Amino acid sequence: MKQEKFPVPRKAASKLRSVRLTAPHPQEVRLIGGQWKRTKLAVIDKPGLRPTPDRVRETLFNWLGQDLTGWRCIDAFAGTGALGFEAASRGANQVLLVEQDTTLVVQLRRIQTQLQASATNIVRGDGIAALKQLDPASVHAVFLDPPFESLLFDAALQAAGRAVTVDGFVYLEAPVLWSDAQLADAGLCVHRHLKAGAVHAHLLRRLA
Repeated sequence: MKQEKFPVPRKAASKLRSVRLTAPHPQEVRLIGGQWKRTKLAVIDKPGLRPTPDRVRETLFNWLGQDLTGWRCIDAFAGTGALGFEAASRGANQVLLVEQDTTLVVQLRRIQTQLQASATNIVRGDGIAALKQLDPASVHAVFLDPPFESLLFDAALQAAGRAVTVDGFVYLEAPVLWSDAQLADAGLCVHRHLKAGAVHAHLLRRLA
């Protein structure tokens, strides 16, 4: 695995303008399972930073299975790193965390040191570009949680659909529900879906 946030569908764009997450983000997040179960990770007070809620992550990793031993994963918009470090905690062999913000990258590296997370690689850069640099069908799980007001969703999904293995998964966190028709161009379809407040959590699979 090479080591070194996509556009919103037209139908979703009008809905996106009205979506705001008004609740303050937590000052820490908790890893749910694996070797670092219950470990709390500090969250920097930074505008726009939106950690995946604990219960959503718990559901996601129930969907994926508790044991990710041997998996190769990429957290393309790492932010707090909760998704990437959760994957590593559950045994993933290689986890690439990509983040553009320098302050967040510094915090991710602090957490990496705190956990002694040797399976993780933290890169400052563009998540879509990092996905495009991966070999086709080379990662078992792609985590996509771009800024909700960005126009990054389509490009990210296209890159993720290329990078994920045939039997792998793409996790998409978005402010609106994505339909199979909207995902078809990326070669993906909805496998599981959960709505938690203003968050739509999707687990996607490759089209047959």
